[in-house]
Amino acid sequence: MEGRIIPASFFERDPLICARELIGAELIWAECSGVIVETEAYNAINDEACHTFMRPSTRAFIERNKAGVAYVYFNYGMHWMLNVLVKGNANGFVLIRGLEPRIGIERMKKRRKLEDVKRLCSGPGKLTQALAITDRHHEMDLCSNPRQCFVNRSVRLSRVDVVAGPRIGITRSAHLPWRFTLHGSPFVSAPVKL
Repeated sequence: MEGRIIPASFFERDPLICARELIGAELIWAECSGVIVETEAYNAINDEACHTFMRPSTRAFIERNKAGVAYVYFNYGMHWMLNVLVKGNANGFVLIRGLEPRIGIERMKKRRKLEDVKRLCSGPGKLTQALAITDRHHEMDLCSNPRQCFVNRSVRLSRVDVVAGPRIGITRSAHLPWRFTLHGSPFVSAPVKL
């Protein structure tokens, strides 16, 4: 089934709404793609876990870019992280945490040096390694290029069974239920604890 590129207007809303509604969409990255099964929302205001809380450079990034642009950063000196900028009533980011690989699986396995398909993209650092995402993709428009974009292949994303729970892998504001996963997916980084 043909899908359509999710436009920048999708990301001109609240980060929590965008994070929830990206579940079930497809992330296309060059010769690879996968269904998004896990995201996290970050709010630019009063969210201690968001980079804007401590980094003026991130606040400047939000000012100079439009909604739907990639925010890629190196986490703990180990992994690249792919986020998409959200600018609406509340500014912030959606971290893409997990994919169910669909196209380019052999390429992903080679990059990850791993055979288990369920573990190829089951975490934000694994996902970027599998897709070869690095800082060269920082500030890339993810709403216009069909080779690097989000695609809505569902009739309605809201029909996808989404589970919300606390964010993981952070210490500040970790209690907020701003992590979203596809219910029952074996491709998420960790099951949601209800």
